[in-house]
Formats: sequence, structure tokens, C-alpha cells
Amino acid sequence: MELFPHGILHYAIGGLLIGLGITVIYLSTGIISGASLFLESTLSYISKLPRIQSYADSRDWRVIFVLGIVCGAVLFTLLTQQALWTTAVQGWRLLLGGILVGFGTRLARGCTSGHGVCGLGSLSSASLVNVLIFMGVAILIAQVVQVLGVTP
Repeated sequence: MELFPHGILHYAIGGLLIGLGITVIYLSTGIISGASLFLESTLSYISKLPRIQSYADSRDWRVIFVLGIVCGAVLFTLLTQQALWTTAVQGWRLLLGGILVGFGTRLARGCTSGHGVCGLGSLSSASLVNVLIFMGVAILIAQVVQVLGVTP
């Protein structure tokens, strides 16, 4: 199986756009942007927990950023005529996976974008440890799933 059957250009462009986006956010706000924190800040609209409410002052622009991610995907779909959402994975598996990812991001105090892009970019040793752990676990689980023959 070829590693990049459709080439690497769109991955490179996507990576550059992600890097540009987090750079703009950091330079304009001084805040390291991680997607899990941005999504968590939207909970401040409905949760009264003090930890969640600490994001209330900056949640509006964070919600706009998250909406920009969604709108960017929709725009890409419209421009390229590629499917927006295709998966053969059962809904319960997506839900369980999302819950596990959510738990992991709280445990690691950040997500792949926060630790992997921003943390590694700022030479954070804690982010390096987190990235090594979540990549190692992901590789291990992928191998176990393959060996067990689990299909969507």
C-alpha cells in the first residue's frame, strides 16, 4: 500500500495553514491555541464550573475560530467536490472514541494541536512527553485492532 496515494501537497498546504493560524492567534492574543481548549471554552455558555467559567471572557472569539474550522471544511468540500463526511465506522464507536479522546485530552492537559503543534513548536518538554505517549498508544491500538481484525 502506498503511503500517500494522492500525493503530499494537500497535507503540506494544510499544515502550513494550521501553522499560520496558530501563529496569528499567538501573536495577536498571546494564547497558545489548542483545539480542545477552544471546544472546552464553548461549555462556558452552559456550565457554571469555575474552571470552565474561566474561559467566559475569551469564549466568543474561540467559538468563531471553531466555526472557522467547520466552515473551512465545508468550503473545501464545495470547491473540490469531495465528500464532506465519509466513514463506515458505526456511530457507537465514534461516540466511544470521542469520549476516550476527550478524557485523554483532559488527562494530558491538551490535545494533539496544543501539544503536537504548539507545544513542540515552543520546545516544551511536557508536550514532547505527551506527544510520545499519545502517538505510542495510537500506534499500539491500531496494531491491536488490525491483529484482531476489527472492521468498521
